[in-house]
Amino acid sequence: MSPSSVVRGSVRSASEVNEQIRALWQRTGGSLSAEDRSEYELLVVEWAAAVRGDVVRAA
Repeated sequence: MSPSSVVRGSVRSASEVNEQIRALWQRTGGSLSAEDRSEYELLVVEWAAAVRGDVVRAA
């Protein structure tokens, strides 16, 4: 994700994104496929931005 994809503001809270991350791990039984890993990585970036108060635009 490019730095230009991050802008100041808030779309989803860190807790909302964290719940989605937890759901992904539960849905996959703790083993991520390549596609799941890509989704996980995007969610982690979004979560980190939410913690900082940034917004990450979805790719």
